[in-house]
Amino acid sequence: MSSNNVFLTDTDKYLFGKGTHYEIYEKLGAHITEADGRKGVYFAVWAPNAAGICVVGDFNNWCGDNYEMRRHDDSGIFELFTENAHEGSLYKYLIYTKDGRMLYKADPYATYSQRRPDNASIVYDINRYQWNDGQWLAEEEKAAPTKKPMAIYEVHLGSWKKKDDGTPEGFLNYRESAVQLVDYMKYMGYTHIELMGIAEHPFDGSWGYQVTGYFAPTSRYGTPEDFMYFVDYLHQNGIGVILDWVPAHFPKDEHGLANFDGTPTYEYADSRKGEHPDWGTKIFDYGRTQVISFLISNALYWVEKFHVDGLRVDAVASMLYLDYGRNQGQWVPNKYGGNGNLEAMDFFRHLNSVMRSRNPRAITIAEESTAWPGITASEEEGGLGFTFKWNMGWMHDFLEYMKLDPYFRSNNHNKMTFAMTYAYSENFILVLSHDEVVHLKCSMINKMPGEYEDKFANLKVGYTFMMGHPGKKLLFMGQDFGQWAEWSEAKSLDWHLTNENMHSDLQKYVKSLLSIYNRYKACYELDQDPEGFEWMDPDDNTRSIYSFVRKTMDGRDSILYVCNFTPVDRDGFVVGVPCPGKYTEILNSDAEEFGGKGRVNAKPVKAENEPWNGREQSITMHLPPLSVVVFRYDYVEKKQPVKALPKQSTAKASATKSTTAKKSIPKKSK
Repeated sequence: MSSNNVFLTDTDKYLFGKGTHYEIYEKLGAHITEADGRKGVYFAVWAPNAAGICVVGDFNNWCGDNYEMRRHDDSGIFELFTENAHEGSLYKYLIYTKDGRMLYKADPYATYSQRRPDNASIVYDINRYQWNDGQWLAEEEKAAPTKKPMAIYEVHLGSWKKKDDGTPEGFLNYRESAVQLVDYMKYMGYTHIELMGIAEHPFDGSWGYQVTGYFAPTSRYGTPEDFMYFVDYLHQNGIGVILDWVPAHFPKDEHGLANFDGTPTYEYADSRKGEHPDWGTKIFDYGRTQVISFLISNALYWVEKFHVDGLRVDAVASMLYLDYGRNQGQWVPNKYGGNGNLEAMDFFRHLNSVMRSRNPRAITIAEESTAWPGITASEEEGGLGFTFKWNMGWMHDFLEYMKLDPYFRSNNHNKMTFAMTYAYSENFILVLSHDEVVHLKCSMINKMPGEYEDKFANLKVGYTFMMGHPGKKLLFMGQDFGQWAEWSEAKSLDWHLTNENMHSDLQKYVKSLLSIYNRYKACYELDQDPEGFEWMDPDDNTRSIYSFVRKTMDGRDSILYVCNFTPVDRDGFVVGVPCPGKYTEILNSDAEEFGGKGRVNAKPVKAENEPWNGREQSITMHLPPLSVVVFRYDYVEKKQPVKALPKQSTAKASATKSTTAKKSIPKKSK
């Protein structure tokens, strides 16, 4: 039970008004406490333009008589302590507007809510859960996220898997999902889960991106404590948890944030800034300090109270551009005459700076769909300070190429190479997300050209190219076993497909890809360093073949990828290689274990002194049709002939020897 420190102080009001109260959720909302020896609940809500407010609930028959809240000076905050409310009490705020209306609003700071379609807030104590993830948190504090493997499994909890219990929804609860997801993710080799739409939302079809309860894990799957168990269990099993977070907009539902006190409160008052014309939603006022306190404290809340490891910030572009989704005359330029939202920029810098200083282990990820510069650059460099950015450009080019019949790929060869021209401009995550398998876009397997078997072969090559390309990885649920149907939030994934050979083989192949990705540092260690990647041949468009290497810092266990995107068998295929030595096949998509024909390179291939692709050495291999061959190799420096040195003193000879440095990573060819 909380103590009476939940009551609002002058310091709280000051910090809230400055936009720097990072724990304002500890004061606003509903808090179980004591006052003068009496147990009860302290309610506090910000509604600056309200004429008056009452707390109504099941403890007073939803009648506000004798439950009028006291206005706290000029802060715009109203407060009330009552002995009659307790844990589990349902409540709302009855707001009397200055123009004579009565609004029944859910608590913006509520930590628990009724299950939709009901929408009352619920008094709930979130401070009693006993965590068991101390080791995970300690290790993450010391880790550098850009240097680690990150294979993200994007999941919608309500449709990942359903129970056959006769209920129309069949939702697994948080605790059930935790156990089953851990089993699957550990089997496959994913390192992180990204959860869509956990904050409370009224409409299932919004997928959780139209939020009414920013501090409340949705009650569809259980209580806040159940969700804490979810995060805790995944951490104990070595899996990170990322939440989708939506500071870009909110819906107009009557019980939500829109016109909260009868006037624009959380949103911009000017509709040219305060409404999304395409989405029919409200836009937060990033220039209002109390809104900034609300949003930043909410981001910190999920990390500090629920131990999540990061936030994927939704729709960042819509926040940065004043003209997003608007035509000429429908938007207001900033003070410099441009289309950038200066207040949103400041908000992101503020958010990321505070998050990094308070929670170094936590990452922030921007879903930013344009070429806005410096998304992941530091605030000191004029950037926005995110840890990572979704690489939407790579995703669009990749999918456009993969959908083509192999015959037409030669004329679109650059679609697969172009991303390397900007690969190091940001810290990228390569994404194949939920947005790409809905709304008639087809599932990943159905995007692939060709007959039945060709589709699976194409997808294996595509996934391997993705895993070899610089950048962290994200794959939406169901796409690792070849879900045929588009994703629907109302239905479970088609898990029965994993009992069919081609789907099972694809799943096994993705598992092997993830195993290699996690095992070999070359796949992730130098994601942000140009020295970690080198094309062997980016220009073989006539045959639609791409060959490249991923390197390690010490030169050991580097990897060569050779990708054949046409159904043509290439026996005796020659590719230039970066150094002498043996090249050992560690993966071949045509292997029998993955449903292929078994055309593999069973023995290590020795590099020969035969120039090819501008390299002094090359290897000859078998490259099956629509396949990828992956080799492991160690960097071996070419031995240079040693010339006789003139006679010199011992001291001078020693000095000369000590200044000879051994190169560990080959330089990129010019």
